[in-house]
Amino acid sequence: MTAKPSAQRPRTTRGPRRTATRRAAPVTPRDRDTEARILDAAHAVFLRHGTAGARMQEIAREADVNQALLHYYFRSKKKLAEAVFRRVVRAVIPPVLQIMGSDAPLEDKLRDIVHLYLDNLARSPAFPGYFLAELNQQPERAGQLFESMTGVDQHALRSHIRSTLRRQIQERVRAGTMRAIQPEEFIINLTALCIFPFAARPLYAALLGMSDDDFRRLIKRRRDELPDYILRALRP
Repeated sequence: MTAKPSAQRPRTTRGPRRTATRRAAPVTPRDRDTEARILDAAHAVFLRHGTAGARMQEIAREADVNQALLHYYFRSKKKLAEAVFRRVVRAVIPPVLQIMGSDAPLEDKLRDIVHLYLDNLARSPAFPGYFLAELNQQPERAGQLFESMTGVDQHALRSHIRSTLRRQIQERVRAGTMRAIQPEEFIINLTALCIFPFAARPLYAALLGMSDDDFRRLIKRRRDELPDYILRALRP
C-alpha cells in the first residue's frame, strides 16, 4: 500500500520580511523646574544623611518624582552628589577666597568674611558637618572644586592669598597695631571661629542645654561681636 502524497498548501507570494522595530520613547525636553526640584530635594537629603547615607528613593519621594527621572536628569547618584556639593559650596567658598585675596583693608576683610560665613551658615546650619565629611571621604575634591569655580590654578590661588595676607599683616606689625601672625594661622583661626559652632552644635545642645532659638540668638550676637573679638586678640 503506497502512502498518499500529502496535500500541499498553495504558495503565496510574500514581500520581503520586515524586522520588527521598537519605537523609541519620545525624549521630552529637560524641565528646569523639575531639575531644580530634584536638586532641592537632593540638597536636603544629602545634608541630612551625607552622600553615603542618602538614598535615591528618598530623594525621589521628597522631589515628588519617580526614580527614573533622577537618572534622566543626573545619570547617577555620584553625579547628583557632585551637583549638590558644588551648589552648597558655591555660596560660601568662592566669595571667601575672593575677599581673602583682595586688597581691601584687613579689618574690612575680616568683618566681611565673618558676616559671609555666619549669614550663609545660619541659613544652612548642616553645611559644615556635610562639607567636612565629604572632604574627608574625597579630599581631592577641594582642589578640583576651587579650580573649577574660580578658574584659577589652586597653587597660584593659594600663593596669591598667602602673599596678600602676609603683606597686609606685616604693614600693621610695622605700624605697631598688630602682633605678628602667619597667614595660615590667621586663616585657620578665622574660619574655625566661624564654622566650629555649627559643626559642634549637637555638642552644645547636650552640654549647655542650648535650644534652636538659643543657638540662633548666639549666632546673631557672634555676627556683631566676633570681628572685634578677633581684632582685639591680634593687638600687640
